[in-house]
Amino acid sequence: MKDQFFKWLNFILMLDLFLVLFSFAWLMVAVIGRGAKVPLGLDLWYKLWEPVFTPAIGILMAGAIFSGAASWVAKRLNPDS
Repeated sequence: MKDQFFKWLNFILMLDLFLVLFSFAWLMVAVIGRGAKVPLGLDLWYKLWEPVFTPAIGILMAGAIFSGAASWVAKRLNPDS
């Protein structure tokens, strides 16, 4: 049960990581587009920052801390494996 939980947690964190990386790439392209006077969605990105990207970054950080702490605790409780 524990292994299945961590398998799904890591899968969800991986998807969240790709969302965060996608948002960063979109930001970079949109900023370059703004500099070149080409509309590439920077205003939409700003609208999505608070409701989508900020929680995604927070979930990624919290999940990474939780996953690392749980792994550390599991190693401390079962040092022979």
